[in-house]
Amino acid sequence: MVKKLILVTSPPACGKTYISKALAARLEHVVYLDKDTLITLSKQIFKVANQPYNRSSQFFEDNIRDYEYDCVVDLALEALDYEDKVLINAPFTREIRDMDYIKGLEKKLAEKNATLVVVWVETSPEIVHKRMIDRNSDRDTWKLEHWDEYIAGCNFEIPENLKRPGAKDSLIIFKNNNEKEFENSMKKCVSILDETMNEDSLQQVG
Repeated sequence: MVKKLILVTSPPACGKTYISKALAARLEHVVYLDKDTLITLSKQIFKVANQPYNRSSQFFEDNIRDYEYDCVVDLALEALDYEDKVLINAPFTREIRDMDYIKGLEKKLAEKNATLVVVWVETSPEIVHKRMIDRNSDRDTWKLEHWDEYIAGCNFEIPENLKRPGAKDSLIIFKNNNEKEFENSMKKCVSILDETMNEDSLQQVG
């Protein structure tokens, strides 16, 4: 059995969490992991260091950000020892455009007889702004107060660098600007994942 690590990625507030949970519910033999679960620990680091809680700060960049990603990926790699699919809900904003990082991750996955799937959530900046206001989370306080500065630093371009020849599931685009797009994209995403799981298994047997 070829296993899969599924990364559901995009800039914040594109709908990753809603999509990730809905996708995990429609898949079989899957472990769901959310990087935001680690925020409780991260808040304690801010507190102990006597730093204001600001996930856009240099303190966060230097002392927390990368460690959150390392932790959730390590949990995913461990989970692949026990289940066929692991889905991580996290932005991975820099990592998915860093081919050294991707190749390193793919090497670790190969040791688990697993491949990488990236589901890129495509949502317009205007809708992102509205959703961020609606969810009213303290992690977004700085972003909303400095919206123009924040959004200028976000990359909404599809990470085409992730496409692998012959791999239908290396990069799946999930359009999420409205309910119709969501439903169509969900059906397409589940279909591709089911199809490639079967194909990979047949190729391994062959």
